[in-house]
Amino acid sequence: MSADEAASLIKNGYNIGFSGFTHAGCPKVVPGAIARLAIAEHEKGNPFKINIFTGASTGDKLDGELTRADAIDFRAPYQTNKSMREAINKEQIRFCDLHLSTMAQDIRYGFYGNIDVAIIEACDVTEDGEIVPTCAVGISPTVSRLAKVVIVELNRWNPKELRGIHDIPEPLDPPCRKDIPVYEVKDRVGRDCIKVDPAKIVVVETNEPNEGGKFSPVDDVTAKIGNNVANFFIKEMAEGRMPKTFLPVQSGVGNIANAVLAAMGDSKEIPDFEVYTEVIQDAVIGLMESGRVKFASGCSLTVSNECIEHIYKNLSFFKDKIVLRPSEYSNNPEVVRRLGIIAINTAIEADIFGNINSTHIMGSKMMNGIGGSGDFTRSAYVSIFVTPSTAKDGNISSFVPMVSHEDHSEHSVKIIVSEYGVADLRGKAPRERARTIIENCAHPDYRPLLMEYLDSCEPGHTPLNLYSAFSFHQAFKETGSMKNAKIVKK
Repeated sequence: MSADEAASLIKNGYNIGFSGFTHAGCPKVVPGAIARLAIAEHEKGNPFKINIFTGASTGDKLDGELTRADAIDFRAPYQTNKSMREAINKEQIRFCDLHLSTMAQDIRYGFYGNIDVAIIEACDVTEDGEIVPTCAVGISPTVSRLAKVVIVELNRWNPKELRGIHDIPEPLDPPCRKDIPVYEVKDRVGRDCIKVDPAKIVVVETNEPNEGGKFSPVDDVTAKIGNNVANFFIKEMAEGRMPKTFLPVQSGVGNIANAVLAAMGDSKEIPDFEVYTEVIQDAVIGLMESGRVKFASGCSLTVSNECIEHIYKNLSFFKDKIVLRPSEYSNNPEVVRRLGIIAINTAIEADIFGNINSTHIMGSKMMNGIGGSGDFTRSAYVSIFVTPSTAKDGNISSFVPMVSHEDHSEHSVKIIVSEYGVADLRGKAPRERARTIIENCAHPDYRPLLMEYLDSCEPGHTPLNLYSAFSFHQAFKETGSMKNAKIVKK
């Protein structure tokens, strides 16, 4: 079929499951055709909106085009698109922010109704119903099996030879679920393709490149954060709190994550290591070629187009060093705890007691979502959050008296790192944690204000001043700078 013919199978109110995890592995032409269909129906005065379920965020050709066509009613579990973010914050799209490891099973449990259509990008599809994904897996196995119709975007830009890089199992559901037999990072427990009834497959042929842009280069601040994390690991191994053989690493998406991985790769005191994560980024590929990363397990190759083209040209080297899994395996807390994963994720803000806001700006405006950070943080061998100490030219402190939205509580957060240092929160009471964070991570311009707040708090297990807990946020809203915060004690 053509993309427009395939889009005509979509009706108002349908639940649609899409492949992809970040921009990697996302359909690229059928979503645009659905957007055109929605616009045409709206011009006729007809309602047309769909409910979207994905592995994680997607590319602009999916989330962006459908948002701008006003074609989305409901979206889960994660997004990073500017157009969609604006629509969510205007309450034009109903958005459900979820831990990524739970999306597929929640669909199987029936929490969101039936999946009407699955739209899957593939590098190959066979006449007996074997679908080989491209550079991500996400929730594709579950939505493909449950959907009444599976639209396969057969994208010739991705080589058929990708087959073999994927490990695609699907767990049994309770009360019959068994253990996940991943005992080492490189263990495989599934098949190399998605298998469905061929009678429900329709194919749209494409030749579309990925939407992977480059990350910003490492700057002075991100380099210092990376070095602080690497030095923390060296100290942990020297003092016997971490095996000298090291442990598998998970890192979030973005510039800071790449800077941390680069610093680890540069350190001669950190041994060659493995990666067990959700997104495999450019930095991992570079470290793999230099021999520093021995093996990488993830859900997607979330890399720049230059990097993915390099991988495709050198598949014989990379294919036995990378495995791509469904998100409920790449992010599974059971496996994370078993393997002793070191979890490194990024915070928008942290409060002085170690609570983390990963999702909201000033408490109410959604940025992207919790993603997989919670999947890894709660079960990690050691959970680390990294953030620059300030934002907006120093007018926002990343360390505040109380987070404006809480995604990760003090009970799960062990280590916080900024460009100024490392706050080790393990074994500390709340007031001790506060002093550790202020002295080691907060920007010097904000340390006196934070100490003033701490000293103003009523005594208790967790010190609190209800009158000034959000004084930093209030000052920013009213004056444009948190430096103007006024600490009031009544």
